[in-house]
Amino acid sequence: MRRTRFIVVLIVLAWTPLTQSANASGEASGEVWLVDLNGAVGPASVDLIIRTLEDAAGANAAALIIRMNTPGGLDKAMRDLVQAILASPIPVVTYVAPNGARAASAGTYIAYASHVAAMAPATNIGSSTPVSIAPGPTPGAPPSSDDKEPDENPTDAMGRKVVNDAVAYLQSLAELRGRNIAWAEKTVREGANLRASEALEANVIDLIAEDLPALLVAIDGFEVKGSDHPMTLNTRDAVVVVIESDWWHDVLETITDPSIAYGLLIIGLYALILEFYNPGLIIPAVTGTILILLGAYGLQLLPVNYAGLALLLLGIALMIAEVVTPTFGVFGIGGLAAFVLGSLILFDTESPDYQLPAGIVAAFAVATGATVFAVVGMAVRARAGKVVSGPEAMIGGHARTTEAFTAFDDAYVGAVFAFGEHWQARAGEPLEAGQDVRIESLDGLILDVTKVPH
Repeated sequence: MRRTRFIVVLIVLAWTPLTQSANASGEASGEVWLVDLNGAVGPASVDLIIRTLEDAAGANAAALIIRMNTPGGLDKAMRDLVQAILASPIPVVTYVAPNGARAASAGTYIAYASHVAAMAPATNIGSSTPVSIAPGPTPGAPPSSDDKEPDENPTDAMGRKVVNDAVAYLQSLAELRGRNIAWAEKTVREGANLRASEALEANVIDLIAEDLPALLVAIDGFEVKGSDHPMTLNTRDAVVVVIESDWWHDVLETITDPSIAYGLLIIGLYALILEFYNPGLIIPAVTGTILILLGAYGLQLLPVNYAGLALLLLGIALMIAEVVTPTFGVFGIGGLAAFVLGSLILFDTESPDYQLPAGIVAAFAVATGATVFAVVGMAVRARAGKVVSGPEAMIGGHARTTEAFTAFDDAYVGAVFAFGEHWQARAGEPLEAGQDVRIESLDGLILDVTKVPH
């Protein structure tokens, strides 16, 4: 009897991990995770979605739904998210919602990469042409009849390369997910856009759903191709787990705002300059270092033009040089010009959400320029003004003799009271006590004086 019980216990212990393992690898947990992409596609929003996708996969969720309403965003951030979706071990559903939402530019690529693409009725998708910051012809536009050698224009040639790369990228996603390849090229080259009903008819998306419950019912039973095996969605009775933004997302979203990252960098540099001029204050040094590190971290996540960053730092260095060794505006004006130009081209993107507002640049330029030229003005006035200290300030000053001068060698010597002190003095003629004299020169500690006529 004991032997039988022992065998049964061994069978149970051996069977338990097997059943748990099978459940972990083959059956979903009955949860569908939901995360919002509302606004520009940037480092903060993509970081939140990727972390959510990893957590959802770890929890063996049935699917991850990205509820999307975006005007587009940064190319690098979009590609990072697409790579995470393509490697996802669980299905990813992109849902363009609510009514009135859009999946423009980068949002189109994300929808094409997802296992299931869905839209609410009054939504649209498309306008996926990449925009270059350089002036010139529209990227990808056919050359005019007057262009004999179109490839000689570097801007136009670069634009064609960018567009062709974007076309191939979106078409590869369309081929992987079985979506409309021809329209993928059209939305990149021509900026084509489709409303929800047209997108469904053109095989750009998989379905239209009024709301989230309708979406869960509609995608139930969908068979999708995973990274290494086919997957079947089981979402009809799934529990929706809504993911809210956490503190790290909020911090990342704040410091990757171009205006804030730019401001942190500039204010941090000013704080360090203050510490250099007043060593030992400590607080400006600590604060400036922290602000510069935060600003640098935010900038490295953004598409920074390093030529603009170099001009920005050069401008600050020239303005500091103007303050330290005044050149009467030469370094100051050059530094201010470099500062403004560097600020204007600092971010290498046309996305409105990741451009530096001209007002911010103007405010920092005016404040910095006013400080520099105020210091230069004080230096000019000090140079033109009369010397008020030191031996030079005594020349031409008045003194009063305190004793009668007596002959010594070929001059007369005595004592005078000048500038609150008693001095030895000499003159070319005899002087009486109490006479007013003028200081002509200073020889060591002896004043050369002359009598002041009444």
